[in-house]
Amino acid sequence: MTELCCPIVELRQYTLHPGKRDILIDLFDREFIEPQEAVGIKVIGQFRDLDRPDRFVWLRGFRDMPSRAKALTDFYSGPVWKAHREAANATMIDSDNVLLLRPAVPTSGFSLENMKRRPMGSDEAPTSLVVTTIYYFEGPVAHDFINFFEHTLKPVATSLGATVSANFVTENSENTFPALPVRAGENIFVWFSIFQSSAAYGNYVAALSQSERWHGEVSDGLGRNLNKATEVLKLTPTARSQLR
Repeated sequence: MTELCCPIVELRQYTLHPGKRDILIDLFDREFIEPQEAVGIKVIGQFRDLDRPDRFVWLRGFRDMPSRAKALTDFYSGPVWKAHREAANATMIDSDNVLLLRPAVPTSGFSLENMKRRPMGSDEAPTSLVVTTIYYFEGPVAHDFINFFEHTLKPVATSLGATVSANFVTENSENTFPALPVRAGENIFVWFSIFQSSAAYGNYVAALSQSERWHGEVSDGLGRNLNKATEVLKLTPTARSQLR
């Protein structure tokens, strides 16, 4: 059976001071991966936002909400964060754009068992693109929409060239580590797809534009459910991102 990560996931988008993204990425890949994992946090991936040069995006996972509280307390009160927090915070304008998520169904989380993180010191970033699609809803995401995604949208996207790796909905539990805010009161469905290159993604977008099923039953299904414009993040993995 495939082992999935993780029951609780944070999607974190940081707005940085101009020109500071590579400074933060170098610091993050060197100092912040292994120490977080040592206290029970799974660092899933870290990325440059292709369309926003001052945006850093990353994902981390937890076993459950109580262990999230303990792990974050241990890391942010520990020696590594204390040693490097000033340098990290100096790159950031805002770090509060955080979505707290859970798999939409038990089998829709990330599978990382075949993805090995590159060793410390690696500096060659992969050419792949991780596309994150965020749908917004008026109320909690209904099972009918999740079924629509699994049985209609996902098969169409896959047939046109997307590798759909995971999908999530909002985790509405109380934030167990209030020192780090999360976005509250939102109802969101997020799915992640991977492409071998930006060119492969371009081919996929072109195929979407020609797809009768996408412009028919998929668009109809989205139109009936969403209450806000879809958000698409085109993310390039850093050299040590596990999700790539």
